[in-house]
Amino acid sequence: MSMKRVAVFTSGGDAPGMNACIRAVVRGGLYHGVEVYGINRGYNGMIKDDMFQMDTHSVSSIIQRGGTILKSARSMEFMIREGREKAYANLKNRGIEGLIAIGGEGTFTGAEIFYNEFGIPIVGVPGTIDNDLYGTDYTIGFDTAVNTALDAIDKIKDTANSHERTFFVEVMGRNAGDIAVHAAIGSGAEVVLIPETNTSITDIVRALRKAERRSKTSSIVIVAEGNQEGGAIEVVAKVKELMPDLDARISILGHMQRGGTPTSADRLLASYLGLGAIEGLLDGEVNVMAGMIKGDLVFTPFRDAISKKKPIDEEFLRMVRIIR
Repeated sequence: MSMKRVAVFTSGGDAPGMNACIRAVVRGGLYHGVEVYGINRGYNGMIKDDMFQMDTHSVSSIIQRGGTILKSARSMEFMIREGREKAYANLKNRGIEGLIAIGGEGTFTGAEIFYNEFGIPIVGVPGTIDNDLYGTDYTIGFDTAVNTALDAIDKIKDTANSHERTFFVEVMGRNAGDIAVHAAIGSGAEVVLIPETNTSITDIVRALRKAERRSKTSSIVIVAEGNQEGGAIEVVAKVKELMPDLDARISILGHMQRGGTPTSADRLLASYLGLGAIEGLLDGEVNVMAGMIKGDLVFTPFRDAISKKKPIDEEFLRMVRIIR
């Protein structure tokens, strides 16, 4: 597929490594003789014609920066046909022939609808800390989010040990427990609660009692925000009904997990997938997400990336049960 002009945008929640991906897309496009435009604020910028031509200097010294230089916004207007018509008209007027969409489930849902309605070629790149997209082993931002969580939990463990308390630490993960599981293994937590499995309040109490019998004077419980028993606040309230004397504290890490300097792993993954996406687009890939599986670049249809459930690694869950 011969293209002279493409555009890149970021959408949905920001993730560390998005800038590294933008950099790879821009420089990869320029290397192949293609003009690359940046679209500010995702689909909103597409509708408002907020676009600009990028060159190699546009992406200088951004690989180490968190967030996204193209900004991100959720677009209600893009959800209706009239909004998408405006977006397409703006792209057509600028001569943009293809798109690179960096984001997650919502971004790719919009991209698939847009492609089906107007036929503009789109390749997606998985940029989300949740690691919840089918078709890639890891998503951009996940490794940094886990390391951010671990850094916070390590500090929390210091005060937990000093005061002989149990801390319930809530991490992000509305529909996926990857951050929680990886953080639990890395921090040596006693219990982890995730959306994919049903860990009852009785199970939590049993694990904490077991820790007490081992003469542990402090414990860490990792709670994914979307687990079946609720967030950390709800979980602690339920646990204290069975353990009224438990000295418990709550720490909700929140959006700090989405910020910060990307790790080397995220910079490498973002660069690999960004270049893979632009080269895939130029080679004729459309309506797909670029991902990495076992070290190989793969392209997965948006529909599968969105609708197919990415399973939690059972070996990691077994590891938590054995070595906690």
